[in-house]
Amino acid sequence: MEVLVVFLPLLAFLVAGSIALFGGPKAEPAHAGGHDHHGHDHGHGHDAHAHDAHAHDEHHEDGHDDHHVVAGPPTVGDRAAQFVTTGAVLLSAILSWVLFFDVAVGGHPRTIELMSWMRSGGLDVSWALRVDQLTAVMLVVVNTVSSMVHLYSIGYMAEDPQKPRFMGYLSLFTFAMLMLVTADNLVQLFFGWEGVGLASYLLINFWYEKPSANNAAIKAFLVNRVGDFGFVLGIFAIFVLTGSVQFDAIFAKAPELAGQTLHFLSWNFDALTVTCLLLFIGAMGKSAQLGLHTWLPDAMEGPTPVSALIHAATMVTAGVFMVCRLSPVFEYAPTALEIVAVVGALTAFVAATIGFTQFDIKRVIAYSTMSQLGYMFFAAGVSAYGAAMFHLFTHAFFKALLFLGAGSVIHALHHEQDMRNMGGVWRKIPFTYAVMWIGNLALAGLPFFAGYYSKDMILEAAFASASPVGKFAFALGIAAALLTAFYSWRLLFMTFHGKPRMEKSVFDHAHESPIVMLIPLAVLAVGALFAGFGFHELFIGHSMEHFWGKTILVLADNNSIEAAHHHTPGWVKLAPLVVGLIGIALAYIMYMAIPGLPEKVATTFRGVHQFLYNKWYFDELYDRLFVRTAKYLGYGLWKSGDGAVIDGVGPDGIAAATRDVAARASRLQSGYVYHYAFAMVIGVVLLVAWLSVFG
Repeated sequence: MEVLVVFLPLLAFLVAGSIALFGGPKAEPAHAGGHDHHGHDHGHGHDAHAHDAHAHDEHHEDGHDDHHVVAGPPTVGDRAAQFVTTGAVLLSAILSWVLFFDVAVGGHPRTIELMSWMRSGGLDVSWALRVDQLTAVMLVVVNTVSSMVHLYSIGYMAEDPQKPRFMGYLSLFTFAMLMLVTADNLVQLFFGWEGVGLASYLLINFWYEKPSANNAAIKAFLVNRVGDFGFVLGIFAIFVLTGSVQFDAIFAKAPELAGQTLHFLSWNFDALTVTCLLLFIGAMGKSAQLGLHTWLPDAMEGPTPVSALIHAATMVTAGVFMVCRLSPVFEYAPTALEIVAVVGALTAFVAATIGFTQFDIKRVIAYSTMSQLGYMFFAAGVSAYGAAMFHLFTHAFFKALLFLGAGSVIHALHHEQDMRNMGGVWRKIPFTYAVMWIGNLALAGLPFFAGYYSKDMILEAAFASASPVGKFAFALGIAAALLTAFYSWRLLFMTFHGKPRMEKSVFDHAHESPIVMLIPLAVLAVGALFAGFGFHELFIGHSMEHFWGKTILVLADNNSIEAAHHHTPGWVKLAPLVVGLIGIALAYIMYMAIPGLPEKVATTFRGVHQFLYNKWYFDELYDRLFVRTAKYLGYGLWKSGDGAVIDGVGPDGIAAATRDVAARASRLQSGYVYHYAFAMVIGVVLLVAWLSVFG
């Protein structure tokens, strides 16, 4: 069963890929036609900030999900690819739930050895499937969300001529993530780690004829290479310290490494702290933490189902999973954990401040993902790994719901993404409206919805950790909760309420999505409603020690979840709910009760608004520090090094010397006969002299 769960998506990818390659003639994309709106300002001045929304926007945030193409009726190959990929991943999802109740709830973890992979010196790597409680949770998350995304894509990508290629990429993405979460060693985990990076590149760049999609995919790939460099160094360090890359061997030796130092040049470093920080750098890249987050909003250039899969179940959750998987190592590196908590808290806050100034519906949800990932990391940083995984679990349902719901809105409004061009459509698409309510309630953390149970426990655990870092994370987490509630309801009000701000023809033709797109929304809505209430006892309740077993290690002094159960003041428990309600109320006042208020606020605090709208100018800063510096350095090396030195001494120098010798030799060819006769006489004289002396 375990092998089927992992390899069914790979089989689906191979089938869909074969159909894409050999399935017959393809229709040509038509992005260059009438629906390529990049660079145009679609704001009509109806929103509070429309007057300056596009200032400094070097990414050309257009208002359209640009996937109009020239496509005929679905072919047999199209249908086959959709059926095989969706069916395979759906079966994998069903089997994942069976495994979840057997392995996680029933307490029957196991490891399935597949083959010996590589042996070199002291390195012995086998290929095995580690199916324990942590893996079982991730299998459910990845396959459930992926199966819904596959099903949804049948309707969403109906007009695209490259359906088999798209469905194949989705299945490849799913397989890579499954390889990551079932890894039994760091090398196998790295295989899946790089696999999701490759698959994300292919999916973000699916509409490869769009320059913006090319740039976004390259940016995601390059930013993640920075993180992956640290991750690889961390794997090397683990191998040097323990002599193994197998998880069980690493975990067994971790206590012995506490306090051990690494000597580098004239400095001494704590071995586990450095190792864990290097691994965390990799997690920062994959999970879009502050500093290596700039790729995440640009990834919205891919089709909306891709956004849902990346943000809810794959790739961005990989970093959180890796830290929780390596909790037996991180627990002995308290300084590294503090840094994880600080970075996570800052990420949660900064992303929330950016999210409430954006207008692209997908980018707002993208920044909410970045913010929620920050919560997960600062939970891990205060040793609340169970809470981090619980939030990962609940977040997967409501975030996939929000993205696919946004896709349904985009589908209804002729591929419009700019919220300033929406409004007044809740009667047109009532089902989408209802599920977006559920998703936003879960995101804002209101009682009885999924996000309430997991996010509140994270905040309570941070406060109960009784450390300065925990208090810092709690404070920023509360501030982020206020902003999250505000921008989630801002999205709801701007999208569905108020007067219609789109063209009349678009409004008149707005309609609900086909049933194949609504079924996944309904399933995910059930998860957003009940995933928190139904599973909180297992993940973070009194049954959590039995549930997690030995997959998560928390030292006795670091048990912040246990402390949260017994030593949390009442005001701490109420604070997230209170700030959430305040955020919703503020959004209602600004976007429903007093529609002109946002414009006044934006005008009064224009500098702050510009700063937040332009994402704290991280892209501009990196452009100056790294991009331009690299260009100037490359230009200098090209002119001075390659041009002056290499070419000057090498090919160009030799060519110049040859030309000089040829020019001098050519002077001997004067064209006068008496010059040649004189040269012959000199030659005869020299020959006679030579023979007289040496002959």
